Amino acid sequence: MDTPTENVLTKTAAPPAGDAVRPAAGRTRIRIGRVRIIASLSVIALYVAAAIIGPILLTYDPVATDLGSRLKPPGTLLPNGHTAIFGTDQVGQDVLAQMTQGARVSITVGVATLVLAGVIGVAAGVAAGYFGGWPDMVLMRLADIQLTFPSILLAVFIASILGPSVVNVVIVLSISNWVTFARVTRSQVLGLKSRDFVDATRTLGARTWHLLIRGILPSMAAPILVVATVELGHVILAEASLSFLGLGTPSSTPSWGLTIANGRDYLSNAWWISTIPGIGLAALVIGFGVLGDALRDRFDPRLRSM
Repeated sequence: MDTPTENVLTKTAAPPAGDAVRPAAGRTRIRIGRVRIIASLSVIALYVAAAIIGPILLTYDPVATDLGSRLKPPGTLLPNGHTAIFGTDQVGQDVLAQMTQGARVSITVGVATLVLAGVIGVAAGVAAGYFGGWPDMVLMRLADIQLTFPSILLAVFIASILGPSVVNVVIVLSISNWVTFARVTRSQVLGLKSRDFVDATRTLGARTWHLLIRGILPSMAAPILVVATVELGHVILAEASLSFLGLGTPSSTPSWGLTIANGRDYLSNAWWISTIPGIGLAALVIGFGVLGDALRDRFDPRLRSM
């Protein structure tokens, strides 16, 4: 018969079941997150490589036509000896060549838009969160007013005024996306400006700009990186939408949205003109979305400690 002392030792020595499961679940979550990051980065790297190397290997003239090779299905061997891997469009142009050129334009527009929108949004968020007062009231009310309009409708309205151009697309999308950076930055600054290291730096006599650049901005780099990663996919999709409507890049500049729009009248007999670029666009946007979600899980302390 067990003594009371043995019962106590037995109960103390047996670890709770949850303690054994929790580390294993945490390791599994970390492995899944690492796989998501690697897989999404691989997809994005493939598109970046295609955007850089593709136009060098596949020549593309936006005004050249070859009516003898029009509407050829994928894998067709053309009279010039070139194989149309993704087929040709209604004027005989190679769809793969258009996609590689469009990837270069879309990624360039996306990166330029994020740089411009990020600079404007982070500056506005820092001014609103750190200084408060009337800058906070004016900037946040302006952000609230802009958020009442759907971003794509606002982009369409501004693009219809400025006209189709790559530079105008960057300006339009920057105006539509600075609010996200501003609101995230403001929330981060409000939480950081009362931290002990900020108070200690201020007590040592650091100036405001030194405190912001050396103390607060580096501490919120991870959330801004996550927002930029997610927004890059949205920006590329918005650029394609504007080009599809004829308000994005001009007809002389290849774009995924423009290619999809050119093939919408041939879906019954030449589905590949719109379908293949659409699938490529969706894969890139999903890749950025998965990467942003995985980075959020990795850098968010609350999710990491669960």
